[in-house]
Amino acid sequence: MSNTAHKPTVAHPQLVRGLTLFPAIAITMVDMVGTGPFTTLPNMVQAMGGSQAVFGWVAGAIMAFADGLIWAELGAAMPRAGGTYEYVKQIYGPERLGRVLSFLFVFQLIFSAPISAATGCIGFAGNAVFVFPALAHVYWSKVIHFNLLGEVALRIEISGATLLAMAVAALATFLIYRRISGIGRISKYMWVGAVGTLGFAIWMGFTHFNAAQAFPAGWATPHAGFTSALSAGLLIALYDYWGYYNICFLGEEVVDPARTIPRAMLISIVSVAALYIAMNVSMVGVVSHASFINAAEHTQANHIFPDAAGMIYGPAAGRLIAILIMWTAFASVFALLAGYSRIPFAAARDGNFFAIFERVHPTGGFPRYSVLFLGAVACLCCVFQIGDLVKALVVLRILLLFLVQAVGAVVWRIMHPAQPRPFRMWLYPLPVVITVGGFALVLLDKAKAGLLQRGLLFAAIGLALYLLRSAVRREWPFARA
Repeated sequence: MSNTAHKPTVAHPQLVRGLTLFPAIAITMVDMVGTGPFTTLPNMVQAMGGSQAVFGWVAGAIMAFADGLIWAELGAAMPRAGGTYEYVKQIYGPERLGRVLSFLFVFQLIFSAPISAATGCIGFAGNAVFVFPALAHVYWSKVIHFNLLGEVALRIEISGATLLAMAVAALATFLIYRRISGIGRISKYMWVGAVGTLGFAIWMGFTHFNAAQAFPAGWATPHAGFTSALSAGLLIALYDYWGYYNICFLGEEVVDPARTIPRAMLISIVSVAALYIAMNVSMVGVVSHASFINAAEHTQANHIFPDAAGMIYGPAAGRLIAILIMWTAFASVFALLAGYSRIPFAAARDGNFFAIFERVHPTGGFPRYSVLFLGAVACLCCVFQIGDLVKALVVLRILLLFLVQAVGAVVWRIMHPAQPRPFRMWLYPLPVVITVGGFALVLLDKAKAGLLQRGLLFAAIGLALYLLRSAVRREWPFARA
C-alpha cells in the first residue's frame, strides 16, 4: 500500500454533522436486528439444547451491554469518523503501536464489513425464496476443499437467490450514496419496519403460546457440556447483537456526540435485548424442537417464522412475515454499510490507507469511494454460504477489534487519567472484565481452534504488510533517528 497511501495534508476533508438522537437510535437498532434473530434462532436452539436457548440471548445481552459501555466512553470522548480506528490509534500511540493496530483494524474491515453486509443480503434472499420459490434454482455450485490449519470446505453458489442478494447490496449502496441527513431520514422508516416485524413475531408467539412446550420440567437445569453449549450459543448471540457500536463509526456526523452516542447505543442495546428475549420465549412455545433442529441443519428449510405464521394464520400470513423479515434484512445492510464506509475514509485521511478513500463527495459531504468499494465487495461476497461467513466474521472481529479495544480502555485510563471523558463507563472495570471474559469463552472453545488459528494467521498477514510498508516509507518501527 506504500505507492498509494500518503501523509495527511494540512486541509483535511471533513464530514457534516447531521445525525440527531432518534435517527442515531434508528440506524443503530436496524443494524443490530437484520435477519439475525430470524435466521439464527434454530441454530441457538440446537446449540443450547432447546428451551435453554434463552440463556444464550441473556448472556449475549450482558456481553453487549458491558461492551457497549466501553464503546460509549470512547465514542463520547473521541467522536471521529472510523470509531475504533481513532480509539486504538490514540490509546496506543498515533505514531507507534497505535498506528499498527489501527492499520490492522482497517485491514480486517475491508474483509469483515463486506462479509457482514453479505450475510444480511443472503438472509434477505433466503426469505424471498419463501415468497418466490423459483429463486431457489441453482445455476452453478461448487465446494472448494483446502487445508488451512485444518480442513476447510468453502461452498460457492450462483442461484436466483444469489443474484437477488447481489442486487440488494447494490440498492443499499445506492441509498447510502448521499449526505448523512438523508441517511438519517431513511433510517427512521427502516426502524419502523424492523421493530414492527419483531413485534408481530412476539405477538404471534405469545397469543399461541404453549408453556409446557416452552418450559418442560427441568428445563433450567444445566446439562453435561453446558459450558461448551453456552460458548456456541454466545457466538450466535454476539453476531445477532452486534451493530450497537455502528453509531461510533459515524461519530463525526453526530450532533452533540458526547450525549447522543452513549444514549443511542445503550437505549438500542436494552431495547433489542428485550425484543430478542421475548421473541425467543414466545417462539419456543409455538414451534417444536424438531422443527428448529431441521431448520438449523437444512438452510433451505430455515423459514421458521414464515412457516409458523402460515400454520397459524394461513399461507398469506406466512408470505407477509417473510416480506417483513426481508425489510429488516435490507435495513440492516443499509445501516451497516453507512457506518463501515467511514472507516477506510478515516484511515486514508490519516495517511494510513489508500488515498482514494479520502475523497469526499463535493456536495453531499460523504466518503463516496469508500461507500462504492464496500458495496461492490459485499456484492461479490454474496456467492458464499451464510454459515461460513458468520463464523469467520465473529472470530476475526473479536481478535482484531473488540479485545484490542476493551484492553485499550483500561490502558487509556491508566496512561491518560486527565483526558476529558464526557461519559464514563459504569462500574469500571467490571464491563471490561465481562467483555474480555465473554470473548475468551467464545474463542477458547476447542471446537473453534481452527477458526482461531486462521484468525491469528490473518492478523499475521496484516502485520507483515504493515511492516513491509513501514520499511519502505521509513515509518515506525523503521523510522530514522
